Amino acid sequence: MANGGIIGTVNNPTSSTATGVWQQEEQYEAKVTDTWPERALFTTKSLRFNSASSDRLNRTLGTPTNNLKWTYSFWIKRSKLGEEVAITEAINNSQNKALILFRSDDQLEILDLQSDSYVMQKKTNRKFRDVSAWYHIVFSNDSTAGSPDLKIYVNGVEETSFATDNEYSQNQASLFNSALANHIGASASSRFSNCYFSEFILIDGQALTPTSFGVTNSDGVWTPIPYSGSFGTNGFNLQFENSAALGTDSSPNGNTFTVNNLTSIDQSTDYPVVNYATGNPLLNYNPQLTEGNLLLTSSGTAWKNSMSTIGLTSGIWYHEVKIIAESSVPYGLIGVTDSYHPNSWGASPPNYVGVGALQIGYFNNNGTYYKSDSQNSYGASFTVNDTIGVLLNLDAGTPTIKFYKNDADQGSINLPTSSNSTGLWFFMQSVYIQTMSVNYGSPAHAISSGNQDGNGYGNFEYATKGGYTLNTANLAEFG
Repeated sequence: MANGGIIGTVNNPTSSTATGVWQQEEQYEAKVTDTWPERALFTTKSLRFNSASSDRLNRTLGTPTNNLKWTYSFWIKRSKLGEEVAITEAINNSQNKALILFRSDDQLEILDLQSDSYVMQKKTNRKFRDVSAWYHIVFSNDSTAGSPDLKIYVNGVEETSFATDNEYSQNQASLFNSALANHIGASASSRFSNCYFSEFILIDGQALTPTSFGVTNSDGVWTPIPYSGSFGTNGFNLQFENSAALGTDSSPNGNTFTVNNLTSIDQSTDYPVVNYATGNPLLNYNPQLTEGNLLLTSSGTAWKNSMSTIGLTSGIWYHEVKIIAESSVPYGLIGVTDSYHPNSWGASPPNYVGVGALQIGYFNNNGTYYKSDSQNSYGASFTVNDTIGVLLNLDAGTPTIKFYKNDADQGSINLPTSSNSTGLWFFMQSVYIQTMSVNYGSPAHAISSGNQDGNGYGNFEYATKGGYTLNTANLAEFG
């Protein structure tokens, strides 16, 4: 810290010492926030929750240090909208429970129900509908104050506009941070979440502000820092770093949670500092999207199409798609689309990627590719358990896309051009009675080998051929 840091890429810090070198941005942020080298101890993992498998964590808390004062801090990336899902709950019975949840209108609510009456209830006017971004949410309560005011912060900024705003009375005991059964990702056995959680913290006995957990970096972005204060008796810090014990508490308390239906494959490297692309659930022609919007399923006899949440104008990019299941007459295409066409489709999109004038789609049935609605001879057909690598080169003189079947090069295809092109390209997949698992770098399916890009990101079955993983860290450098 004293010598200003060293520009580099290899970092091996602990809580008190560091070896290797730091990137300039990391060193700057650590120095200005006086968190060197502890800053690097913020988790680099998240946990992917899927409602279909009833994923949740649970633990019964003990007697608190002070349940009149408490703070929740967590990072969340939503996967599915328009449903009522629980973030966390403390429950005795149906008439006595405290709950943080998203309502079906995508507004955020916190409530404390005692003897079947609300002693506190706050609901934002704001809707949380950005499925491409991580939200940092903090709830901070101190009911010892003369006029209690439970505060809600999102990405470091206090929420001030509420549809419902009923505060605790002074010295009102809370069911949060009490000796009750606690659940994360569900409300007991219902309201299961579809989302990613990263660093989920409870502080017992303190009402803290977001600056204990985050800082605005030199790019003006709210970014995480490690929490370095005390936790109180019931406090915990779930970082999801141990794939064999995903409920492990990283605080000194050892308040580890029981894991229900979550396995090592649900651990993700998609986290607030390195945000990965997923499928976009906001489009109106999607297949069923599950597993963090990475698993695409179309069971009916109609084409369904999914697009990446991140679009690209430059750079060389790689991702993989694995075929998971098929029915008797399955069809599927993997490719890219220019943003001009998705914006104009409305409720009647083209049948599949490759039909539009600025699209290319590699067809599973016979190995041909469709380009601007023209079918062309190309490569091999593909089916269940095949992995298709996709290499998009937007830096070439003539931009190209290349497909690989189980790492076998199928050949290069020039991207279509048109005066209608925006130059913003999205990865796209089309399914018809088929299931695909899309791997943008943090897969929802098992990888037998494990390959990373040149910046050390991603977990792929095959080498990336000079392409980079589609995440925000790479996008800032190459996109």
